[in-house]
Amino acid sequence: MKLAINGGKKIRTKLFPKYNNINNDEKKAVLEVMDNGVLSSFIGAWCDDFYGGKKVQEFEKAWSKKFNVKHSISVNSNSSGLITALGACNIGFADEVIVSPYSMSISATSPLFYNATPVFCDLDKNTYSFDLDMLERIITPNTKAIIVVHIFGCPSNMNEIMAIAKKHNIYVIEDAAQCPGAIYDGKFAGTIADIGVFSLNYHKHIHTGEGGMICTKDDKLANKMQLIRNHAESVVDNKGDKELNNMLGFNFRLTEIQAAIGIEQLKKLNKELQIRQKYAKLYDDALSKFDFLSTTILENRTHSYYVQAFRFYEKKAGISREKYIEAVKAELMPVANREKEGVPIYGGYVKPLYLLPIFQKKHAYNKQGFAFKDSISYNKGTCPNVEDLHYKELFVHDFTRSPLTQDDVNDIINAYVKVASNINQLKG
Repeated sequence: MKLAINGGKKIRTKLFPKYNNINNDEKKAVLEVMDNGVLSSFIGAWCDDFYGGKKVQEFEKAWSKKFNVKHSISVNSNSSGLITALGACNIGFADEVIVSPYSMSISATSPLFYNATPVFCDLDKNTYSFDLDMLERIITPNTKAIIVVHIFGCPSNMNEIMAIAKKHNIYVIEDAAQCPGAIYDGKFAGTIADIGVFSLNYHKHIHTGEGGMICTKDDKLANKMQLIRNHAESVVDNKGDKELNNMLGFNFRLTEIQAAIGIEQLKKLNKELQIRQKYAKLYDDALSKFDFLSTTILENRTHSYYVQAFRFYEKKAGISREKYIEAVKAELMPVANREKEGVPIYGGYVKPLYLLPIFQKKHAYNKQGFAFKDSISYNKGTCPNVEDLHYKELFVHDFTRSPLTQDDVNDIINAYVKVASNINQLKG
């Protein structure tokens, strides 16, 4: 059923433009590197250039200052950052790593690179943090690390998770890909655990095209991650490092061009966060009056709104989540080319990761499936909260970022509210 919003008036933004905060600041920084001619200074041997070039080190220092952390180590992606972090924690064969079922796949598959076993923990529906009861229950003597994902940009319940980890002597790694600048209990998300990893992928708040940053307060972990990033096996002898565990290194290095872009991008983070938080509050305030809709609970934390998530309660609404979403999309559809490009509102997020073929078939490298254990199940029902969220309750949108304007946001809110207010017309 089609409902008329503002007499059928089109919203002001003719398209939902891709997020792009690159301007002359980044262009100028890149040209300076190009004129210099040194696009990367890394050398995979123990020498002055082992830690990278001038721009790489400048970017790392700026990141450390911004996030008040001792060590920042640039890498070429959040994915390689997670692999590097697990290696620094001495994760290996037969170890178990607790992971999230609701994230980019690498958040769960990274333990496989060290022949360790991913163990999935369900999420709390209100905060999207780990279900703490289940977290305690699935820890075994083989559990060596927990990868906490701050999904959607909302920090997880780090105080409780860190307390559980401390009790069991387990490393904690924060996957902070989606929440740069978010605050939990007075600290930046991604700087609370043993290690935090950030993404600089092109659609994140700030980006270098591809890239990532690892943070830690621990000198030994920092040293190991710098080695793993840059061909550790070729460096340890001359550097004088004696420990060889997980010292088979990679080329996970950032270029001088990417670092130059990153330095300028970092300066823009606060402004972008302010925009996203302002717009998200407008949506929250407008939709919270409907009992079949709820927003994220933000106690003792701020949210960076990589995307904004809502829960839809079908029994209270009397219609399915999909029917509500399609009605809202229909209100936003009349704009030119919208039919082709689509409206960025999504029911669910990603399919629960344990339902991917790699886990269903327990086949990563060879037919023996050596990284998997018979005692660890990846069957449907492993994480019932996440399955409820994905298949029935959760929907997310990408309407909090620039360059959307206040007027655009008001029109989008009108669409949500109009459909919600006329929910009975959609029944039957």
